[in-house]
Amino acid sequence: MSHPNSGMPGEILCYGEVLWDALPAGLFLGGAPFNVACHLAGAGARVAMVSRVGVDRLGEEAMRRAMAFGVATDLIQIDPELPTGFVRATVDDAGEARYEILAPAAWDAIEPTAELQARADKARCIVFGSLAQRQKVSRATLERLWRGKATMVFDINLRPPSEDADAIRKSLQRADVVKINRAELAKLGAWFGLPKTERDAAAALASKFSCPVVCVTRGRDGAALWRDGQWAEHPGFEVDVRDTVGAGDAFLAVLLTGLLAGTDSASILQNANLIGAYVATQFGAVPIDQGQITSPTAPAAPARPRAKPAAKKTGRPVPSARRGPKRGGR
Repeated sequence: MSHPNSGMPGEILCYGEVLWDALPAGLFLGGAPFNVACHLAGAGARVAMVSRVGVDRLGEEAMRRAMAFGVATDLIQIDPELPTGFVRATVDDAGEARYEILAPAAWDAIEPTAELQARADKARCIVFGSLAQRQKVSRATLERLWRGKATMVFDINLRPPSEDADAIRKSLQRADVVKINRAELAKLGAWFGLPKTERDAAAALASKFSCPVVCVTRGRDGAALWRDGQWAEHPGFEVDVRDTVGAGDAFLAVLLTGLLAGTDSASILQNANLIGAYVATQFGAVPIDQGQITSPTAPAAPARPRAKPAAKKTGRPVPSARRGPKRGGR
């Protein structure tokens, strides 16, 4: 079924995995690009999910919930053989998650279609990650979408054993906005010969791949943003963490919303860290989903805690992310 906002000018496409996270607290719908799509829709954006699910109960439920969240589902394909994605996730005492991503899954086989290409050619942004490129079919389809003029937002999610330096390099060459965590930045530093310090590494990454915006997330320590040659930081918020699943995805949705609106970097980091901290206080990646949890053992959604910001650091206002096709990295 088509969402009423699907195909409209200014649409954001989120490309990649739709899957179910089996967490200690219950079964939660997720996948990084899907989580981003839900949070963008919650912020009022016109957003469509590009993925593939199986002919199974989990696929049907994923489609139903996506529509309930306001995410267009007409670009989600149905695979007659492969199952809907499923992940076994464990959460340690600090709330950090570890994942066992089962394969093969339907989202490994996203096919190119005329409608998908047409929508991508008209899209304002395309959000994609590295995990959806673990199999050649979905990777090839994504690379076809890079030919358009949309702003490309690359959310690096390195998940062993699906870590491919060549795929990361190609993605960076097309990206206009990159979100990466500290551990991933260190790994890319080893792959691509980046400087050791965080700021210098972010600046070098932006220069090497002609990418004007690089955001480095630091977990409980906040985040930093390299934006058109300017550096801004935010120390994050102190909260009681339940699990960190989806916190970075919520962060990215608010980051992208701010970039598209031309908001100054200090405000973007303030708002993105705040939503990321809030999601970390909840079970699952999309807190509004908690009223629909199917597991009988899943807890009710707790009240939102009062976040405690550390000392605020300001940054200079800078232009929003560049739009238009990218050339190869330098």
